[in-house]
Amino acid sequence: MVNTSVDLCGIRLDNPVIPASGTFGYGYEFAEHYDINILGTFSFKGTTPEPRFGNPTPRIAECPGGMLNAVGLQNPGVERVISEELPKLRRVFHKPVMANISGFSVEDYVTSAARLDKEDCVGWLEINISCPNVHGGGMSFGTDPGTAAEVTRAVKAVTRKPVIVKLTPNVTDIVSIARACEEAGADGLSLINTLLGMRIDLKTRRPLLANTTGGLSGPAVFPIALRMVWQVSHAVGIPVIGLGGICSARDVLEMMMAGAVAVEVGTANLISPTACRDIILDLPRVMKEYGIESLEELK
Repeated sequence: MVNTSVDLCGIRLDNPVIPASGTFGYGYEFAEHYDINILGTFSFKGTTPEPRFGNPTPRIAECPGGMLNAVGLQNPGVERVISEELPKLRRVFHKPVMANISGFSVEDYVTSAARLDKEDCVGWLEINISCPNVHGGGMSFGTDPGTAAEVTRAVKAVTRKPVIVKLTPNVTDIVSIARACEEAGADGLSLINTLLGMRIDLKTRRPLLANTTGGLSGPAVFPIALRMVWQVSHAVGIPVIGLGGICSARDVLEMMMAGAVAVEVGTANLISPTACRDIILDLPRVMKEYGIESLEELK
């Protein structure tokens, strides 16, 4: 029997499959379709100190090989996440969950991190310094090694939980930013977030998205994500979570062969609500097909 378990920053996962933030809500929505405890864990919706409505509509556009989104971090704010969302999550998910945190200042990240650090159901803090769909925050923190390190260091000072920094691919040198986060104390890294893109409506001659640009995700970005995971995992000594266009058990193995210790699945959840379950159930079969007895050997 194959062994699908992996270690993520000192916490054992039954398997490496993690639904990505923004594509899985707070979990209980998907629990209507299957027992989500089959997951390794999941990263819940990006959280900011104050409630956010997000960007104006339209903020989703389809394109060949994936989709564009400019949702803009819509969320109820950290206090309501703790008082309303986490109690509902606890009723359907009985493993540590990953809390995704975003912000518009270093203080924003610190505020949410300090609050979520106190929640026993939260196993990791995923610090999103890579969202391309908000102005004055998000990705701006992840495009410079200095600011990336500043956020990392500030969050580490207020939490005892493992800190995983989510990196943007919209940079010239992702390795230098990854190293800066590691030196500032990051316990792990997740990459990649979406790539900047846009579409134009030929009838109106205007961008399809109200935000003009959005984040490209889906199978089209998988080769780029794989390349960046390979580069970063060979440059740092902390765990890397690989994400970007993963749709199958084969994609999971390929990403782990590139250096990831776990993976996040995003757009596939929006295509099929059972995507992660299906990948997990198929993983042992594909491992046997390629003579892999344990995912640990892929290190």
